[in-house]
Amino acid sequence: MNARSLFVLATTGFMLPLLIGAQARAAEVKVLAALAMQPVLADLGPKFERTTGHKLVVTFASLGGIVNLVQDGASGDVLLVPQAGIERLTKDGKLIIGSAAVIARSGSGIAVRTGAPKPDISSPDALKRTLLAARSVSYSDPGGGGASGIHFAKVLDRLGIADEMKSKTVFPKPGSPPGQTVANGEAEIGVGTVQGLITIAGIEIVGPLPLELQDTLVFVAANMIGTKQLEAGKALIDFLRSPEAVAGIKAMGMEAGAP
Repeated sequence: MNARSLFVLATTGFMLPLLIGAQARAAEVKVLAALAMQPVLADLGPKFERTTGHKLVVTFASLGGIVNLVQDGASGDVLLVPQAGIERLTKDGKLIIGSAAVIARSGSGIAVRTGAPKPDISSPDALKRTLLAARSVSYSDPGGGGASGIHFAKVLDRLGIADEMKSKTVFPKPGSPPGQTVANGEAEIGVGTVQGLITIAGIEIVGPLPLELQDTLVFVAANMIGTKQLEAGKALIDFLRSPEAVAGIKAMGMEAGAP
């Protein structure tokens, strides 16, 4: 056997345990996430998988849907939802205390179909006139527990037009964002989280809700009690706060969590 063959064998013998070790450390991380975070995880999830070798298995639902799933005994490793859900489930003993970390902050925005005139939403009064003049409006069904939909229902109450808007409201199909309803031509105006609108083809964002009517959603990740992949789950949370993830989050019109 020549020197080159010996080197190859020696190198292979050294690398094989490393490869086996890496495969052994790779984990399947189960994530329960709010629908509003779907665009974020669609972008950052594959990057996390390539970087770590871990595999993400994500279940998306409204905030209310996620809370119900966990309270009914659904298992998982990481929860990624608005802060209100984290606080509730921590009280219920479903999350590991001290594991929560802010990932992103997002406000709500207004969108119309690409090429459509952009209405005036510069003030509460302007938004009120725009909504009353619109043929149809789509936002997440508050009854499904979606945080942005619950907030916008309160906005309509505050503007004093909740009753007038009932006949104009087109709730999205389950699992579909309001922006898609607009893109499909089923509604004239869509209201939703900025990151939920910015990634949808066929629509244009008019702008955020007026500051007086805005409600910033704080998205938080935490490790779940009973997790089978604690270290991999921690790695995901750390990744979502890394410089690479922060850049991706900001590109979607959101504010990243504190480092």
